[in-house]
Amino acid sequence: MSTSDFTATITVAATPEAAFAAITDVRGWWSETIVGSTGTVGDSYFFEVPDAHRCTMTTTESIPGKRLVWHVTDAYLSFVADTAEWEGTDVVFDLTEHDDRTEIRFTHVGLRPSGECYEVCSNAWGSYVRSSLFDLITTGTGDPFRRGTTLAMEASKHGNTELLGLPESA
Repeated sequence: MSTSDFTATITVAATPEAAFAAITDVRGWWSETIVGSTGTVGDSYFFEVPDAHRCTMTTTESIPGKRLVWHVTDAYLSFVADTAEWEGTDVVFDLTEHDDRTEIRFTHVGLRPSGECYEVCSNAWGSYVRSSLFDLITTGTGDPFRRGTTLAMEASKHGNTELLGLPESA
C-alpha cells in the first residue's frame, strides 16, 4: 500500500467480529444492487450504478475480525477518460481492537490523487465508510445505494454533482 492510496478510518463500539460481519453485508451499507457473495476467499460480487459505474470484486483475503481484501476486476467508470481506472486495484479493510472498540481502516489500494476518479470516488467511499458503514455497525441501519436511485441522486448525496457534470439541484 502506498501512503497516497485513499484511506478512511472509523472507530466503532463493536467487536471486531461484529464489525467484520457488517462490512461483509455490502447490501446494508454500500449498495442494495450487489449480486454475489463477499466474505470468504473466492467469493465474487458485481456492483453497478447503471450507465455510470460497474465492477466485479473478488475476495482474495478474509480473516474474520481482522482483515478483508477485495480485488477489483471488470471495472468501468463512465465519467472519466480511463474508464478502467479501478481495474487491478484492491479494497482493504483492516480491523484492530482498542479498549472495547474496533478501528476499521479502509484503504482503496490504487485509488490515488493522481487518478482522474480520485475526487469523486474518495468522496463517495468516504461517505459510505464514515456514514453508511458506521451507521450500519452502530445503529443496525446503513444508507446504501438503492434500486431506482439515479446517478444524479447518488452523486448529489455524496456532493459530487459538479464533478459529474450534473446540475447542483440534482
